[in-house]
Amino acid sequence: MPTVLSHAAVPLALGLGLGGKVIPGRLLLAGVAASILPDLDVVAFKFHIAYADVFGHRGASHSLLFAVCVALLAVACVRYLKASRWSAFVFVAVSAASHGILDSLTNGGLGPALWWPFSSGRVFAPWQVIEVSPLTLQRIFSARGWAVLQSELFWIWLPALHVCAGLILLRHCAFNRSAG
Repeated sequence: MPTVLSHAAVPLALGLGLGGKVIPGRLLLAGVAASILPDLDVVAFKFHIAYADVFGHRGASHSLLFAVCVALLAVACVRYLKASRWSAFVFVAVSAASHGILDSLTNGGLGPALWWPFSSGRVFAPWQVIEVSPLTLQRIFSARGWAVLQSELFWIWLPALHVCAGLILLRHCAFNRSAG
């Protein structure tokens, strides 16, 4: 898995790139939370639930169905999020789904159960380019953790920055066209 902070890159890039009129601040925060939420499954270790179990780490909470369920919860909160139902659903679904997709790009651990409950199989993307993150803070602040952060900067944050900049550019071009 990428570090918990790097999971936030997708909603931040999309939300900041699309701007506050499309993705209000509260919805942006909900997207960031949704992108991090699947990793709360590490609590399963405290209950002696095995990593490979369907409710273990990278299991059901990393599925696309889980992302849809989180998005439906966002729809129920649209008044608080100050967003339309459609934007809340799509933004939160994409944010939550990005977690499992990013995890499938890592080079270690078990792949995420993206297709649960239809399949409990763990999957990896054809390219596993992101260094897998250690699960403990102590190991994150080590030489191995530094290698993970460098990998995430290149494979997650740099592309996210490009997406954000591209969306901002498109937004400004559209504004200038409508103003002219």
